Amino acid sequence: MSEFVLDERLAAAGVHAFDLPLSRVLVLNDARFPRLILVPRRPGLVEIFDVDPADRVMLTEEIAIASGELKALTRCHKINVMALGNMVPQFHIHIIARNPGDACWPGPVAGDQVPYEPGALEEFVQRVATMF
Repeated sequence: MSEFVLDERLAAAGVHAFDLPLSRVLVLNDARFPRLILVPRRPGLVEIFDVDPADRVMLTEEIAIASGELKALTRCHKINVMALGNMVPQFHIHIIARNPGDACWPGPVAGDQVPYEPGALEEFVQRVATMF
């Protein structure tokens, strides 16, 4: 059986905050939208139907917990949860804090990222890491 390896594009786009029982949790380096990325630590996953049924149950719970914690941490108006994988085929879930008037409101988050100011990403990662 092969080993879990995080796609290099995901690794380059965010910072590893911590691991949940199933998923690696990354903080995306985009100052416009506080965003977590959950990546199930199972090799070869591309689509949600590739996830083992028992792992899907755990993943759903991890999404719910991470969503609630991100909402509490950021005090955002709405949480968006999405899995696209058009650019990075490794299965991963974006959990995004949204607020009226943000750069894409009310439409979906799209486009290039706007990196955090120096030090701000590390500070946010520390705040995220204390959520669990």
